Amino acid sequence: MNWAPRSLALRATLLLGAVACAVTGALGAYFYFTARTAIAEHVDTQLIGRVEHFRRLVGNVQTLTDLRDRPLLFESMLGAESDVLLLRRPGDAPFINVNPAGLPVPAALVAAPADRPLNAHDVLSLPMADGVPMHWVAAQALAGSDGAHIEVLAAHPLTNEMRMIESNRDRVLAGAIVSMLASTLLAWLVLRHGLRPLRALADKASEIHPINLAMRLPERDAPREIQQMVVAFNAMLERIATGYERLSQFSADLAHEIRTPIGILVGQTQVALHKARSVDEYQRVLESNLEELNRLRQIAENILFLAQVDHASLAIDRAPLGLAAELHKIAEYFEGLADEAGLRFEVSASGSAMVNAPLCRRAINNLVVNAVRYGAPGTTVRLVGLQTPEAAVIAVENEGPPVALEQLGRLFDRFYQGDAARSRPTESHGLGLAIVKAIMVLHGGQALATSPTPGLIRFELRFPAVAATAVADGASAAPRRDLQDAVTG
Repeated sequence: MNWAPRSLALRATLLLGAVACAVTGALGAYFYFTARTAIAEHVDTQLIGRVEHFRRLVGNVQTLTDLRDRPLLFESMLGAESDVLLLRRPGDAPFINVNPAGLPVPAALVAAPADRPLNAHDVLSLPMADGVPMHWVAAQALAGSDGAHIEVLAAHPLTNEMRMIESNRDRVLAGAIVSMLASTLLAWLVLRHGLRPLRALADKASEIHPINLAMRLPERDAPREIQQMVVAFNAMLERIATGYERLSQFSADLAHEIRTPIGILVGQTQVALHKARSVDEYQRVLESNLEELNRLRQIAENILFLAQVDHASLAIDRAPLGLAAELHKIAEYFEGLADEAGLRFEVSASGSAMVNAPLCRRAINNLVVNAVRYGAPGTTVRLVGLQTPEAAVIAVENEGPPVALEQLGRLFDRFYQGDAARSRPTESHGLGLAIVKAIMVLHGGQALATSPTPGLIRFELRFPAVAATAVADGASAAPRRDLQDAVTG
């Protein structure tokens, strides 16, 4: 469609003009040929009626001499000066000869029998030297005097009729052209008026910019044909606004997270350089700086992992993982950390899950670290694993500060921490639960946060059933090495 004009109104106008041209031309041609046929049929009817009239006249006269003596009568009864009328005996010269132009009788002309009335099939049409058609009719008649066979021949040139037909043709052609131009102009005006809502929407859309993403296109005022497009455009704006807001918050939170360790590194280094220090003092400064550098490295690795998950179409290897053995192993690993926080573990698990083991362990570890960090001292962290026909579920529960219902849905956002968490110093970067959600997206599962009772928070990982993941793995490729390295690292 490179040849088509870029303007939708102009394109539609040209198409409507072509349609109007075709329809008007077809109607003009129909009326033209209909009028031409009607005129020819009218001429044939008159010509047949004339021959029938002379057949009766021949049958009523007493002698043929009466016909010969009144040739002017026959001339006055013709329709035009160029008409032909011949009366003759078969094989003889005409005794009535009205033929101003001296036209020869066509050899193909056959006279109808005297006992049969004439019809349209008896008319013979032949062109004259100037191309004008000449209609001939011949019929036999019985003379009233002696019953002799007389041939009546009549002809009529369609000179005046063709002139009228050509005049009508020119008027039809001119009318078709004027109608086509008028239809095209009206179509252009109607389309310009009909496309005004699109121009209004375009003007409204031009007012939307990053600072004013809350503006939406009016859906109720939009025509029905483009209302669905407006709804989809507003939904797209909603997603863009949400993404832009999260990106802005992400940038602010990232700057906040890295500002603290960088400030510590700068401050400690400036203090150490303020005066000469002993080797032990320099070593303590370097050890402290190393901790902050490791913190920055962990933030960078987590962000890199999330970026790889967001921007790559990844396929992961899956294998059955026993839930009971895995959860007991994780509880043993974090038992020392839990003792320091005054917590204990309780494991209740059975069945297996079809997962990528390193990714699954990382997700569970993040949930356990989160539970230990925010669990109330003297409470129990419960690790639950169960297998159902629809999914394999791993849950981590802990008791701690109550979490508002509106905050539960944001716990998996990057750098998001609840108010209770921000009220005390932690080693969290706000990326642990975001990584959990990203891992579940790779598995085609869900990560959920609920609060069954006030002060109790439950994180659930729902992995798809074995049959569903087996079908997905059969059509997927090998995982990317850089993601696997990031996971195991």
